[in-house]
Amino acid sequence: MQKKYMAIYYELVKKIQTEEWPTSTMLPSENELTGMYSTSRETIRKALNLLSQNGYIQKLRGKGSVVIDVNKVDFPVSGIVSFKELTDNLGLDTKTTVTELSYLESASNVHKVLGSEEQHKIWKVFRVRGISGETVILDKDYFNEKYVPMLSESICENSIYAHLENELGLSISFAQKEIIVEEPTDEDRMLLDLEGYSNVVVIKSLVYLEDTSLFQYTESRHRPDKFRFVDFARRIKN
Repeated sequence: MQKKYMAIYYELVKKIQTEEWPTSTMLPSENELTGMYSTSRETIRKALNLLSQNGYIQKLRGKGSVVIDVNKVDFPVSGIVSFKELTDNLGLDTKTTVTELSYLESASNVHKVLGSEEQHKIWKVFRVRGISGETVILDKDYFNEKYVPMLSESICENSIYAHLENELGLSISFAQKEIIVEEPTDEDRMLLDLEGYSNVVVIKSLVYLEDTSLFQYTESRHRPDKFRFVDFARRIKN
């Protein structure tokens, strides 16, 4: 026999999938759902937790639960793809705004990470990314000037990788990535649309050229509801 919370879960999913409750709709409160389904609050919480785990709703602290866009952007964790390449392929309505383009102050941790020699400066490029009118990514990129001698705001608004490969002739080869979940910083809250969201997904990447030179460090900070982080794995038999 199907457990009651599962039956309620499937009913709620149907309401979302048929757009009886479209994206951005606030669900009835736990008390209201308890009355609607003549059940306990614990049963309702189990159904809501399952909705949240499967990407149908986002729980907003002190407000309740809101329906989120189930058509998330698949973000390939194992690949090296620029934001422009990704969104152009998906035909998304996007906007990139450069909030900072400068040289990084010397003797920083990023200099140590990139192994920069004193005569080579580090480019600091901060960009916010908008999708369908909402700013949902903060990209913090650092480039060793030894490999990237010139950047402009127009290059950064368009595609840095296109500039590196097509204009500078660099061959971008591989990256090491780390994915973590953090509480938003004050900077995140100032630059991104994060009202009601209590965490951000952070992808930290070290990016290398074909000759194994480390030329870029990136910290990409994502609002969690817009992206599905995907990978392809193959079992290697001994």
